[in-house]
Amino acid sequence: MLKIGLIKEGKIPADNRVALTPTQCKWVQENKDIKIIVQHSPTRCYPDEDYIKAGIEVRDDVSDCDILFGIKEVPIDMLIPGKTYFFFSHTRKLQSYNRKLLRAIIEKDITLIDYECLEHEDGTRLIGFGFFAGVVGAHNGMLAYGNRTGKFSLNRVYKKRNFQELIHTYFGLKLPNVKIVVTGGGRVAHGILEIMNLMEIHETDPEEYKSTQFSYPVYVHLKGNDLYANKLTGKYTRKEFHEHPENYECLFRDYISETDILLNGIYWTQKIPRLFEMEDMKRDDFRIKTIADITDDVNGSVPCNLGDTTIGNPIYGVDKMTGKRTEPYLETSVDVMSVGNLPNELPRDASRYFGEQLIKYILDDLLNGGSKIIDDATIVEKGKLTENFDYMKEYAGL
Repeated sequence: MLKIGLIKEGKIPADNRVALTPTQCKWVQENKDIKIIVQHSPTRCYPDEDYIKAGIEVRDDVSDCDILFGIKEVPIDMLIPGKTYFFFSHTRKLQSYNRKLLRAIIEKDITLIDYECLEHEDGTRLIGFGFFAGVVGAHNGMLAYGNRTGKFSLNRVYKKRNFQELIHTYFGLKLPNVKIVVTGGGRVAHGILEIMNLMEIHETDPEEYKSTQFSYPVYVHLKGNDLYANKLTGKYTRKEFHEHPENYECLFRDYISETDILLNGIYWTQKIPRLFEMEDMKRDDFRIKTIADITDDVNGSVPCNLGDTTIGNPIYGVDKMTGKRTEPYLETSVDVMSVGNLPNELPRDASRYFGEQLIKYILDDLLNGGSKIIDDATIVEKGKLTENFDYMKEYAGL
């Protein structure tokens, strides 16, 4: 029988999400050849008592488990040598702040399977919290614009019990004639679009968006073929773009003068051109007042992302001339929302959604001894970088 442990989250600030809910754990134990152990946690969105009531064992020591499921990065001092872990390691893009973590994983002969790397054959992410990141991020972006202009007011998401209760807060909401760009084509973008529809914001196409001033709120949804073009041919090919993004230029500058709010859900790596550059913020026609950088890459696709904010204090300003961080809602600044753990504002909904994907796509493969999908997402196997992640050798100090 496979034994799976749900570990407590140790990263600060604390994350209260979990890979499987109590109900899901009960179903798994009754329907699969799996035993689940839940590590005691005082901060998890589902208290220990809920798991105990579901017939799941709760204890501090999970070192006898075959596989350990977490959410965020596991602190180095909490890593158990020789174990197999699933969590979001945030090392795939060579993030400097997690270099020591990857080195520790290698030194402790650990196997690391990163949720972010679990993909379908076409590169589409298999599992994640993106939808609820998009929901909360879009809400927070709209909230920030309302706070800045005083034209409407929204409640904080984390003060609502669940997504259903949040939806009820949009009844009767009247928005000004705002123009919004939504970027991306994945789960994050789907979450953003859910909020656009719930707020009854009208969709328009790119050309009409750029040429028309509307008497009601509108958004345009820009995907890869709308945002990028080959520098030589002026065309967009998805396969070529993903293999050689450095050959492309970004077309977002065409929207700068027509946009009040940017809700950014686009995937980004260092070779992909940014949506704009800091110098563009000095333009007289730079109209954008509020940016929700939901994919949250510091100095990434949104160059004025100067670092993570928190759920308690999600918004800061960036001076358009100096590029320095300011208080939010100043006339000379652009407001930025860059919270790194957005789904934590709806932790139960997000955890349930995540667990459904985990059960659907991963558990049977684990029971069967693995799969190509899991192999391709394995960054480190028993203390050694796998072939797919050989490019990380220097980053890992090897």
